Amino acid sequence: MAILIDGTTKVLVQGITGRIGRFHADEMIRYGTQVVGGVTPGRGGESLLGRPVFNTMKEAVAATGATASIVFVPPPFAADAIMEAADAGIGYCVCITDGIPTQDMMRVKRYMRRYRAESRMRLTGPNCAGTITPGGPGGPGGPAMLGIMPGHIYLPGRVGIIGRSGTLGYEAAAQLKELDLGVSTSVGIGGDPVNGSSFRDLLELFEADDDTDAVVMVGEIGGSQEAEGAAYVRDHMTKPVISYIAGLAAPKGRRMGHAGAIVSAAGESAHEKVEILRSCGITVAPDPSSMGRTVAEVLAGTTAHAGIMR
Repeated sequence: MAILIDGTTKVLVQGITGRIGRFHADEMIRYGTQVVGGVTPGRGGESLLGRPVFNTMKEAVAATGATASIVFVPPPFAADAIMEAADAGIGYCVCITDGIPTQDMMRVKRYMRRYRAESRMRLTGPNCAGTITPGGPGGPGGPAMLGIMPGHIYLPGRVGIIGRSGTLGYEAAAQLKELDLGVSTSVGIGGDPVNGSSFRDLLELFEADDDTDAVVMVGEIGGSQEAEGAAYVRDHMTKPVISYIAGLAAPKGRRMGHAGAIVSAAGESAHEKVEILRSCGITVAPDPSSMGRTVAEVLAGTTAHAGIMR
């Protein structure tokens, strides 16, 4: 078992005929993901990477039975691609696209809220690295990757990762691998101020996952998602949560690369977030190089440690 995707998930690539979409679709196929087709308007009937290309998502879902999609569509059209996926009955959508106007994402959120009862689609991103379930021997359900991450750094295991920063999520996975600790599922939620899923949303899924024993939460300055996630951990989580907050050395108000990573209100600085997390029982790694070591130390002190170390 894993959250969101596993080796049985059938995936469509929206924008597969573009240079970036084609490259990463090939990488996902090589990793073991069940990519069953792609969608590019006007290119229906073609074949790419041995997979059929369709004009519309409804057509593609009907022909392939896909339940997940990944969006590599340019920013001006990405919002429409996400809503088309929801309208076609996709259950899980990852949007990699960076630079989607905030107003467009607000439109997507309104659309999904209106039709959520019918479509039940969950969205992560935009501006994220994607989602990966390493699978393989000892892992849950086989490998699957909807994203742009380097798959070889993810060892199958029982630690979940949620991150606003893609590269820090990679760093956490690599450090865990060095310590022979593996990942159940790693999810990038993206760094934009308006995104599809929050820390709280994913923490709830990991709490219910029998194959996850601990969760790493990688946050950064700006926004209230970390505080909301911390409140959920305090009130509902039975599994240990380890966090790192990027931006401890940033001057006040300094933008940190992501559109959402800017301090705009009380409680949004890195130092304030660290205090909130600690007050809710979350162990905070002091720097990015100690994320893996902090996880190992926490696991060594809990009964959940049994069965994780190989």
